Amino acid sequence: MSDKKLRWGIIGCAGIAIRSTIPGIQQSQTGVAAAIASRDTRKAEETAAKLGIPQTYGSYEELLADKEIDAVYIPLPNHLHKEWTIRAAEAGKHVLCEKPAALNAREMEEMADACAKAGVQFAEAFMYRYHPRYEMIREIIGSGEIGELRGIHGAFTFNNAKDAKNVRYRRDWGGGSLYDVGVYPISAARMILNREPEAATVHAFFSDEHDGVDMMASGLLEFPGSVALTFDCGMWAAGRNVLEIIGTEGRIEVPSAYVARQNENDHFFVSTKEGRREVEVPRVNQYALQADAFARAVLSGEPLPYSPQDAVLNMRVIDACLQSARERKRIEIR
Repeated sequence: MSDKKLRWGIIGCAGIAIRSTIPGIQQSQTGVAAAIASRDTRKAEETAAKLGIPQTYGSYEELLADKEIDAVYIPLPNHLHKEWTIRAAEAGKHVLCEKPAALNAREMEEMADACAKAGVQFAEAFMYRYHPRYEMIREIIGSGEIGELRGIHGAFTFNNAKDAKNVRYRRDWGGGSLYDVGVYPISAARMILNREPEAATVHAFFSDEHDGVDMMASGLLEFPGSVALTFDCGMWAAGRNVLEIIGTEGRIEVPSAYVARQNENDHFFVSTKEGRREVEVPRVNQYALQADAFARAVLSGEPLPYSPQDAVLNMRVIDACLQSARERKRIEIR
């Protein structure tokens, strides 16, 4: 790959962008955070000054018109992902879109089609998938050390219920725990098993205090081969961020499965009849690795690790989970 850097434009000043994704781009080997846009000009200027971003815009349209911008990162509320992905694609910009990529699979299909038509790359921003520990975990599974896989359990919960004005609690904006954190264990199971689930059964707590969104959900995904994911996700529960993979001869525990920090121990554990061992993993910035993988696809044509079709498939699962929770029945995924 050449020394050319991918010039990123950031559409919006969301917390995830400020805390994690922009610093990740700045720490990457291939990217430059070149511009940021907000509908509040002062907010854009304050964020740019804080993070050292040279160019600001008071509208998303102005950023998309900037011919110096190669790719955009979209951390907007979920209901805006489709519109701004399509508009970015039509402007010739490659798109890294925050998860969940859309409100449903149909929207994601439209987004994927628009990007394909425009000849631009699209990726859903599941940063954890780029951490090398998941390749290490897949290698351990492939080695047979924990035997045949029998099940996966994942959980991602936090308690932010007092922040009643949070965008997560707007149903029409794509609020709810399945959209916000349930997508992590669901996408992780699909990644680890390299299969698509056949059915979903989910029970959820829909809170009238929070515009009727699911504040907690517990689910079962049935995968081919009689393997299942059990999961729970919540925004009104004590914090957890874990993944467990169970085999016939052992299990793998990932205590900090989705949120990994460079300055903390994010190792995982393998337990078999031989005992329990800690597997050390590199301390890396998974947001930087995500930015580098995306840039390699744009700059040198290296295939994206996860295609737009992966985002479509993940949204089909989320659609089924939400339908199951609302209708209180098992939903087949087609």
